[in-house]
Amino acid sequence: MRPVCKTLRPRASLTLHAACLLLLPLARVARPVRQVPLMRPVWRAWLARFARLVVAGVAAALWAPAALAVTGVNPFGVNVRSSGPTTVFLTFQNLDAGEAPVEAFWCGELQPALMAANPQLQFPVPVQAANPCVPGTVYGRLPHPLDRARPSTAAGTANLTDIMTIPASVARRAFQDAQAGLNSAFFYVRRFAGPGGDRFVVVTCRMAGGGARVPLALTEVRIGFVVEGAPPTVLVLARGQTPPRAAARILYNGSGTLRGRWEVVLPGDPEPTEDDLLTEATLPPERRAAQRRWTVVERFDRLLPPTGEVTLPGPDPARLPTDADGAYKLLLRIEASDDREGRSDLGGGRLAATGGVAGFAMPVLRYAVGGVAVGGASAPMLLAPAARPAAGDSLEFSWVAAPGTAMVRLEVQPAAGGTEVLSALVKPGLARYTPPPWVVQANRDRPLRWRVVALGEGGAELAASDWRALTWP
Repeated sequence: MRPVCKTLRPRASLTLHAACLLLLPLARVARPVRQVPLMRPVWRAWLARFARLVVAGVAAALWAPAALAVTGVNPFGVNVRSSGPTTVFLTFQNLDAGEAPVEAFWCGELQPALMAANPQLQFPVPVQAANPCVPGTVYGRLPHPLDRARPSTAAGTANLTDIMTIPASVARRAFQDAQAGLNSAFFYVRRFAGPGGDRFVVVTCRMAGGGARVPLALTEVRIGFVVEGAPPTVLVLARGQTPPRAAARILYNGSGTLRGRWEVVLPGDPEPTEDDLLTEATLPPERRAAQRRWTVVERFDRLLPPTGEVTLPGPDPARLPTDADGAYKLLLRIEASDDREGRSDLGGGRLAATGGVAGFAMPVLRYAVGGVAVGGASAPMLLAPAARPAAGDSLEFSWVAAPGTAMVRLEVQPAAGGTEVLSALVKPGLARYTPPPWVVQANRDRPLRWRVVALGEGGAELAASDWRALTWP
């Protein structure tokens, strides 16, 4: 073994010299074996093979390049529509501390070296340290307001969940290139920046019909009441009146189970945020339980074939509440369906159900209920605040005044009645009033109630809204 090491050239790598030093003790132990003439060729072949393994191990341990921060994406390849928008849930895995997404774009061609190593695009494209796209083949970039990438954590691993929504314009460009004889697949590239520099992760988009074996994703949702003629912007009902049937027209990709529920936001309930209006599958798994819930009216569970469009009937109109004055909101809540095609690997043996993903918030269907007082005058409809506003919410009073009102009187008093805490006269065109801060401070955590009274000429009371509970935080 020592003569072999002596024959190494001075320019040989430090790895080879280190391997020889590691093998010298083993050679001394095996010296009796070397004295057998018949064993010498076998010994030299085995020793050479073992030396190669040691050299490779030492090189991998000591001089291997630094590990990439973000290691990949799941799924790494998706089927998309060639004639319309497509939405897919993606998970970028193993982000480094301080690493964040910077931009995302679509391109039609990768660098020749990457295509030569994976001509059929059956394997993931390795994470790149430079832009993998051929210059001049970028189809478009993801606008920042439409970027729904969110950090996520799975089994102690830092991930990034992304909702890739391919616009119809990008799909059209890719289809035109395919007609011209170029590659029928195109690529979604997301760039990350962090302590280790820029990293580019590639998702292969294969053009298909967007039907079977494609995860269920919503591309457009419209909700309205089924009425003759043009539907009203806000349906106004009398107290106790049954509203017409509601329906939702849904355009989608793929096929799968559409599961969810219809909910109603009652007057005085906290307003839904944008995260509350997103479908459950759009959020990272650990954030889905944080979505608030309101009064459940009806549930639905429907299998959607790969036809791309469905009309979902709304809840039974008799179940919609109309017993109190105020503004109501009918919400379409889409739950995540655990279809086989709609699963994303989060790492650590966890899978996320992504059936029913959407790149936008669900629309809201509004209707209002206004009481009618004696004499036919319409009572004001109370809008805000909620019965128990959260910290940081607006404490402004707002309502909808009836036509023909000369003045509006706002009344706030203890829940059990008694001396008024606040009374204010407001012109009918304003329909809002901000209470003085010292009044709010003096009545925090005290059960109150408030209402709005419509006044006519001369100060005569025309109609009054119902009392609504209020507790200032």
